[in-house]
Amino acid sequence: MTPPSKITLRWTDVSREKLILIGNPNVGKSVIFNYLTGKYVTVSNYPGTTVEVSTGTLSAHGKKFQVLDTPGVNSLIPMSEDEKVTRDILLKEPKSCLVQVIDTKNIRRGLLISLQLLEMGLPFIVLLNMWDEAKSRGIDINMQTLSEILDAPILKTVATRKKGLEKIKENLQARPPSSISVNYPDVIEGGLSKITSLLPEATISKRSLALMLLSGDESLAEWLHTNLSENNVLQIEKIRQEIQVHLADSIGYLINQARLRKVDEVLSKVMGLRGEAPKSISSFLGNLSLHPIWGIPILLLVLLGTYEFVGVFGAQTSVKFLEETLFGRWVLPPVATLFQRFVPIPFIQEFFIGPYGVITMALTYAIAIVLPIVGCFFLVFGLMEDSGYLPRLAVMTNQIFKKMGLNGKAVLPMVLGLGCDTMATMTTRILETEKDRTIVTLLLALAVPCSAQLGVTLGMFASLPALYLFTWIFIIAGILILVGYLASRVIPGEGSDFILEIPPLRIPLISNVIVKTLARIEWYLKEAVPLFILGTVILFVLHKTEVLTLLERAATPLIVHFLGLPAKVTEAFLIGFLRRDYGAAGLFVLSKEGQLNSHQILVSLVTITLFIPCIAQFFMMIKERGLKKALWISAVIIPVAFGVGGMVNFLLNIFGV
Repeated sequence: MTPPSKITLRWTDVSREKLILIGNPNVGKSVIFNYLTGKYVTVSNYPGTTVEVSTGTLSAHGKKFQVLDTPGVNSLIPMSEDEKVTRDILLKEPKSCLVQVIDTKNIRRGLLISLQLLEMGLPFIVLLNMWDEAKSRGIDINMQTLSEILDAPILKTVATRKKGLEKIKENLQARPPSSISVNYPDVIEGGLSKITSLLPEATISKRSLALMLLSGDESLAEWLHTNLSENNVLQIEKIRQEIQVHLADSIGYLINQARLRKVDEVLSKVMGLRGEAPKSISSFLGNLSLHPIWGIPILLLVLLGTYEFVGVFGAQTSVKFLEETLFGRWVLPPVATLFQRFVPIPFIQEFFIGPYGVITMALTYAIAIVLPIVGCFFLVFGLMEDSGYLPRLAVMTNQIFKKMGLNGKAVLPMVLGLGCDTMATMTTRILETEKDRTIVTLLLALAVPCSAQLGVTLGMFASLPALYLFTWIFIIAGILILVGYLASRVIPGEGSDFILEIPPLRIPLISNVIVKTLARIEWYLKEAVPLFILGTVILFVLHKTEVLTLLERAATPLIVHFLGLPAKVTEAFLIGFLRRDYGAAGLFVLSKEGQLNSHQILVSLVTITLFIPCIAQFFMMIKERGLKKALWISAVIIPVAFGVGGMVNFLLNIFGV
């Protein structure tokens, strides 16, 4: 997740040479990218995907390069959308200079990518990054031998300190690719020769394409049907199936094992250990944070700190100042005066400064309410990212999320959801598969109350016995796990494997964190604010046409007879679609006025917590998952919310509560 601004890139424009950064996740590519490109950075979704690719410009050797920071990959035979995007960039970008960034501590994983680049016939240079950390662990690499084997320049770098990065430009010269090759079992080699004879010329070698196809790479289907006849496509699949019949293991597994053996052969020639490295405080804390017992209090402390900073300081203290003081006293009153004095047309006045005004609602919501929450989260996210705790957080929560068909990476959007579900929906992009992203989007919309709504909810429970609060928590948590479990079995697609590199803990470099945070805030302003404006305009139209009033009347029988609540509660649910905390606040007012008893408070809060998300989150769901999935998710949420609320009402009546 590295989003500054957004433009439309001409991905097929070959007038400017490309410099492509490639590597495993968490190897320092973004730091190197920022060093090479400076502040002139843009971000765009790669065509046909939700994956974002940063791009910038570098001047070297009297010409300009377009620098692309590809998503981190563990293989160039794609298992996720991120890996598919990186592979596609290599497939579709001719005349490119490649810079592979390797975490020297985990050089084996990096060399697995190197072998695949060599099989593609692509020349590249290698940056052995985090050289200082590898050295502290006693790892020593014979750079000259490695350079001779790969037939590529090898540079040792420490990106966070900008050490060795100045030599990158000096090595951006065209070179012939290495002749190194991997020997596969005879039956696979036979299949490779048959398939390569059917393939057209491409930016990468026919052999590498054949290896992908033999591994069952379905993401190449579109490319195949575009570049080959239907008969050749069927013939390739027939060859693959014939080979698989003769093998006990999958072809993809055998190909990967052969590559790993080659990597180990290379490592035996270039890698040495200078004895056991001394245990540092960093490694001690890093191991402690993953300990099955001691890691739990550290995890809870981090999550508590995140919630306090994002949910309390960001969503309460900062929002209160911006909403009540900055906008409430200093911005909105003079703006309203200007419109009333110089724009004497009631319709236009109401459009901009009315209850559903573009300024009074949309901009206030986007800037005064959501921006401080987002800014605080991006800062915390940057600190966890730069310190190396982010993958540890995912590992420690993995078992919990496995119950819902997910993995530990889902903890980040879920924690952010306690601050703002709209932004949490946006951050589902960090998950690897569309199935995972869909499940988390559903759970966020269904059962994760934002901090504003949560604050009002806890305020209502404060006047009731603690049993009511614990009952509410039990019901919401139970629905969250149950729906996640069922969704993982109903929603088509493959879940992602939980493969994650665990970097050492480091002291975050504040300058890196600030740059990333500011870039992400700029991205939010350009990406999300227009959604708030669009949603407000739609509400304004519904209000003026009295459709909102009709909706309120239509919902009243369900509220009164099924949920056992006063008719006035209908208004709170409708307003809750505009803003979650407004809906909860409406219930709060009714309870203060004595119109809701303790039984009705529990039923209403269970229902509104599970109710359809606010309009900003709904529009974000459309943007991230598409209109069809957003409507499908809403169609699931509404009956679940009212069904659970009605069941709670029924049980309370049965037991005479």
